[in-house]
Amino acid sequence: MAEHRTPAWGRLPADGHLLHGTDPAAEETLSILRAHAAGNDAAGELSAQTVEALASSRVSRLLTPRQYGGHQADLWALTDVTAQLARADGSAAWVGMIFAVTNWLACLFPQEAVEEVFGADPDTRVSGVAAPTGTALPAEGGWRLSGRWSYASGGPHATWAVLGTMLTDPDGHIADQALVLVPASQLGLERTWDGAGMRATRSDTFHAEDVFVPAHRVLSVPAASQGMHPAAAFPGEALYRSAFGPMLILCLAGPLLGLGRAGLELVIEQAGVKPLAFTRYARQADAVVVQAQIAQAALQLEAAEFLIHRAAAEVDEGARVDRPLTPAARARIRAQAGYAAQQVLQALQTLLDTHGSGSFSASSDLQRIWRDANTAARHAGLVPAVGYEVFGKSLLGNEETISLMV
Repeated sequence: MAEHRTPAWGRLPADGHLLHGTDPAAEETLSILRAHAAGNDAAGELSAQTVEALASSRVSRLLTPRQYGGHQADLWALTDVTAQLARADGSAAWVGMIFAVTNWLACLFPQEAVEEVFGADPDTRVSGVAAPTGTALPAEGGWRLSGRWSYASGGPHATWAVLGTMLTDPDGHIADQALVLVPASQLGLERTWDGAGMRATRSDTFHAEDVFVPAHRVLSVPAASQGMHPAAAFPGEALYRSAFGPMLILCLAGPLLGLGRAGLELVIEQAGVKPLAFTRYARQADAVVVQAQIAQAALQLEAAEFLIHRAAAEVDEGARVDRPLTPAARARIRAQAGYAAQQVLQALQTLLDTHGSGSFSASSDLQRIWRDANTAARHAGLVPAVGYEVFGKSLLGNEETISLMV
């Protein structure tokens, strides 16, 4: 059962302790994000003011070690903070989430690499793509990397990148699947993202041609998925013992939860002043059908939040007491993430039905929320059918592995 926690809220102080309750600095950040959200969506990129607000909020430091000026928080905090950001702007929240969780990924590499990434700049922003769409050939002291990596959210604002690749032996045979750390300055970035939703994330395409990657900036994905990586050897560093697959899946849910809440709040507010067309109701709020639809959507969102918070608490507790999650628990969490995402989408669909055709006006925030949520929920890590298959196999005692992201 998930423990009850006061939500983490907004800006994070230097000592790493999350603020609770309403904080004026957090409200200022959300106000800036909210004011620029529609313009960001139209422009297909985050405004300079939004980028600065995200930097000031220091969300990118959320999962960075304290020794480098980070907050070294936990998965629960990540989902909560990014949900709050998404109530203002889904794209900004997604980029903030990507920087935070990919910074966490960078901390799993050998200490020499961690020092390179964070030692000189605590505000380092690591973007990346885990899909192994690159190829690395052996070279003296490391590897030569080439490839293209699509959907690198926040790419234009990144200082480093974590990229998925297949390591090959001298004969060209695949030796391992890995993540590699590369300075963003050594990569090209092609503007390719033009999505229907999450438009301002600039989820563009990194590309590299024969870039040298030293051996200490390479991390085996199969090993990491089983908790075997350099950071796991350091006692007292609970955050970096967190289950690999569940961390990379559940992080995606935070912005979705916030988008769902934003849609609910908007429809409730409008229901108090908007008439129900072709009825005697001067306010939607007075109609039983609207009351029932809003109640249904609210419960679906609560169910999604409960599942994600319960799963995040399970991951955090397992790391805290150094008790690795069982394969069955990881399979269940993968399915829960996809199921929760579907609950958010269903709630938003009900809210659009309630609000009416005005939901799709170009000036309506609701249509942007709907587009953002539907795009985010199609991330490969949230595809429900894969999660259900993984969980179903687990329930039936089938040990076949179909994904390392479990």
